[in-house]
Amino acid sequence: MNQPQARPAASHVLPSHSPIAVIGLGTMGHGIAQAFAVGGYSVRGIDERPETAASALHRIGKNLEQLTDAGLLQADQVPDVLERITVCQTIEETVDGALWVTEAAWENLEVKQQLFRQIEPLVDPQTILASNSSSFPITQTAGDLAHPERAIVTHWFNPPHVIPVVEVVGGERTSEATVVTALATLEAIGKTAVRIDKELTGFLVNRVQVAMFREVFDLLDRGVATASEIDRAIRGSMGLRLAALGPLAIIDHAGWDISSATFTNLVPDMRGDTEIPAVIRKLVEDGDLGSKTGQGVYAYPPETIDDTIAKRDADYLSLVKLLHSREDSQ
Repeated sequence: MNQPQARPAASHVLPSHSPIAVIGLGTMGHGIAQAFAVGGYSVRGIDERPETAASALHRIGKNLEQLTDAGLLQADQVPDVLERITVCQTIEETVDGALWVTEAAWENLEVKQQLFRQIEPLVDPQTILASNSSSFPITQTAGDLAHPERAIVTHWFNPPHVIPVVEVVGGERTSEATVVTALATLEAIGKTAVRIDKELTGFLVNRVQVAMFREVFDLLDRGVATASEIDRAIRGSMGLRLAALGPLAIIDHAGWDISSATFTNLVPDMRGDTEIPAVIRKLVEDGDLGSKTGQGVYAYPPETIDDTIAKRDADYLSLVKLLHSREDSQ
C-alpha cells in the first residue's frame, strides 16, 4: 500500500540570504521570480528582450494584487516582495553569488544547453542549476557540464505564481543532495514539490495532459460535442473530482472492478495513434494559437484578453485557497 512520502527536512532548505537568479522573465520566468520573492528570497532576473525586462516588475505587481485580493498575501507585504526583486542587465550580475539559478528560456534544447554552459563558470560548483523545461530531461540539458550533479529540472506550471505543483526531476548524474535541496526549498516557499523518480519525456503531468488532450480533440474532430460543451462537461465532473482528490484516489472510491471494466470497454474505441489531431494542425497552420494571438478554439478580442486572463488566475486562486490550504494543514 502506498503511503505519503515524507517531506524533506527544513535543514535542506537553501538559506534565505542566498540570492536566487532567474534567466528569462517572460510568461514563466516573472512568476517564478515572484514565487521565490514571496517566499523570502532576494531574486535577480534578466531577459534578453528589453521590453520584457522593463515590464517584469509591473507584471509581478499586478500578480501580487491578485494574491492580496484572494487573501493569500497581505497588502503591506507587497512593497517588501517587490523590493526583493532586481532586474539586471548582464548574466554575470544576475548570477553573482547565487546558490540557485533557474533558466526559464524558450523550450529549445540547444538554447537551454548554451545557457547552462554560459552560466556554469560564473557560479559556485555547488550552485543548483534548475531548468524549467516541460519536456527535456536534465541528462540532456546538462550533458556538457563539468558538474552535472547539481543540475535538475524544476518544471513549473503556468501561471507559476498560482499553480502549486512544481515537478522535480533529477537526471542520471544529479546528486541526491541536489534533489532533496530542491524539494525542500520549493516546499519552503509554499509550492507543492513533486519528486519524479524516472526521467521520461514530458515527465508526469504533461504526459497525462497530452493523453487527455488527444481524446478531447478527437471528440471535437468527430463532432461528438461542441468545444464549449466539452469544457462544461469536464469542468463539472472529472475536473472537479481531479482537483479535489487526484485520479488514483477517485478510482479507489469508485472501485477498481468497475474502473477496469470501463477501461476494457472504452479503450478499443479510443484514439491511440501518434498523429497530431486535424483540429490542432489547422489551428497552428492558421496562426490561431490561442489567447496570445486573439483566436484559438475560442475568440479573444484584444480588449478582453487582460480581463480574461485575470479571471482565469482569480478562479485558479480560489481553488488553490480552498483545496491546497487544506492539504497543507493535513
